This record gives sequence, structure tokens and C-alpha cells, in this order.
Amino acid sequence: MNSTPSYALYWSPGTASMAVHQALIEIGAPHELRELDLDAKAQKSPDYLRLNPNGTVPTLIVDGAPVYECAALLLLLAERHPQAQLAPAPGTPSRATFLQWMAHFANTLQPAFRQWFYPQDFAPEESAATSKEYARRRVEGVWDRLDAHLAAHGPYLLGETLSVADLYATMLMRWSRNMPKPATQWPHLAALAQRVKARPSWKKLYEVEGLSEWA
Repeated sequence: MNSTPSYALYWSPGTASMAVHQALIEIGAPHELRELDLDAKAQKSPDYLRLNPNGTVPTLIVDGAPVYECAALLLLLAERHPQAQLAPAPGTPSRATFLQWMAHFANTLQPAFRQWFYPQDFAPEESAATSKEYARRRVEGVWDRLDAHLAAHGPYLLGETLSVADLYATMLMRWSRNMPKPATQWPHLAALAQRVKARPSWKKLYEVEGLSEWA
């Protein structure tokens, strides 16, 4: 690995690139930002699809090669920058819990949000409302489990230590802000969000991405 890794992040404000962007800021890694206009379908352009055939954000150029999927990028950055202490080392007692939540967010919670925002992609148009309601129940089920975990093991997912899993969770909690029952209605989730939002990296993230809601 190079002593000074080279990164370029393809991103759009408030999307799944947000946690990766915050991780780069937390680490202090030099990086270039390449904003994509999702309304103009820039993520579906031939040039971008050559980097990320899924046509989604984020994509991170790592020493000249494209890598995508939010959870994978968070794991990769934590691994490449162990001095930032954003993930437990392999073989340590908290590693299994860390990997469990990272996979759960990627495999269960993030897809449920996609179903909530785009229910027509998961059911015929006449059944979109049912599809959306099912997604809401899936999201709230994760909040129930995560709140219980934090109550028993918090204040962060790994106890007293911040990790990229907390950045990931907070990004996903933000996505729920306009749902019937946003994540902040669970007390331990609200407390976690406040801790992450108080960090200088969150404030810098909002400044750079031009965000104001849920600040």
C-alpha cells in the first residue's frame, strides 16, 4: 500500500456516499470529490457505468481503481487506516459484533429503505402502498433491535468506541427523518445520532455537501 493513498469519491448530497465521505474526513485522508447530478442521471452515463455498473453512488477510486458499495468502502477505509481506530482489529472480541451490524445494515436496513423510497420497484403499481408499508415495518424492526443493543452495550455500537458502523447507522437514521416514526423516536438511537452529529467530521460533511436538514 502507498504511504499516502489516493482517493476520489463520486458522491451526491445525502445519499449512500455520505457515510464514506464522513469516514474520509474522520480519517483525515486526502481525497478528491466528484459530485454526480442524480437528477440529470449522471450515475447512468456510459463513463460512470464503466466505473460502477450498478449506476449508484458511492464509488471510490482507490489508488486508481474503482470500488463501490457503501459497506464495503467503509470496511476498506477502516482496514487501510488502522491508526484512525474506526473498526476493531481482526481477532479482537468486538470484531464479530462489528461485522454483524455492518452486514445487517447492508443486507436488511439499506434495502428496506430502497423499498420505502421506490416501492414501485418491488411490486406492481397497484400494490405499491402495501410494498411501502412492508418496508416501513422492516425499517422499524431494525430500529427495535438496534435500540435494544445500544441500551445493553452502548453508547456506540461497540460500547465506548466509535466505529464506521456508527457512521453508517447515523446516515441510515437520517434517511428515516420524514417517515411516520423516525429513528430518533427510539431513545438510544437518538442519543447515538446526537453523538455522531456533534463530531467535527459531521459538521464538515454538512458544510461541504451543502446540507441543512437534520443538522
